[in-house]
Amino acid sequence: MNTLIVERNASTGVALVTLNRPAVLNAFNTEMWQELWSLLRELAFDTSLRCVVFQGAGERAFSAGGDLKERNGMTDAQWAAQHQLIEDVLLAIRDFPRPVIAALQGIAHGGGLELALMCDFIIADTSADLALPESKRGFLPGGGGMQNLVRAIGVRKTKQMLYSGARLNAQTAFDWGIFNELTPAGQHLARAMEIAQDIARAAPQAVRSAKLTLQHGADTDFRTGYALDLAHHNLLVRSPDRLEGIRAFNEKREPQWTQQ
Repeated sequence: MNTLIVERNASTGVALVTLNRPAVLNAFNTEMWQELWSLLRELAFDTSLRCVVFQGAGERAFSAGGDLKERNGMTDAQWAAQHQLIEDVLLAIRDFPRPVIAALQGIAHGGGLELALMCDFIIADTSADLALPESKRGFLPGGGGMQNLVRAIGVRKTKQMLYSGARLNAQTAFDWGIFNELTPAGQHLARAMEIAQDIARAAPQAVRSAKLTLQHGADTDFRTGYALDLAHHNLLVRSPDRLEGIRAFNEKREPQWTQQ
């Protein structure tokens, strides 16, 4: 791959995906979106995979968003074709069957922030610099950023970011609830990988079910969400892994999961 670095750890089941265009602050060009689409489809069917972590190459950026040099002069048809690919990739991250973590440092603007927001959660360091600057370019975010932000930080704070395209520093982003954790500079990836390895030790089927119920339940009323919780709970209670989990706890050993 020309724009991504993919490192898979067979012993932990964690895949680290690096957005690798540091000379342009890891801006997304069409090739990167195409490579992400192919990679996500491949990883989705890897039964040994337990968690995916995204990071940006270099120290300056997670991603500065869309490559505006490539987009300069695009026809409406070319823009629409590229954007359909972008939508497919970002929804594939949101709906990925296993947890996805963004390890974020430096600039995360436009599509860079939107990709991070499509992940299950974000671990960032103190260099993080966020913005959805599209209003300054004459259009609106088209990668789910508005909907993800309003669910994370509420309508008023989202309006503040969107109307002006203003930049948000790391501490404010953490205080507002965009990040799960804020680490000292340079420690975001180590912490994200530590969490990924904790996830990898949990029962794979239980983690997948938790992601499904939380993802869909959060968009419904309480009783509908609770019905989803109970449906998955009752399925898992009857699984071999539930018996193994309790047996391993009582025998003071690590469980050996069989359900993927």
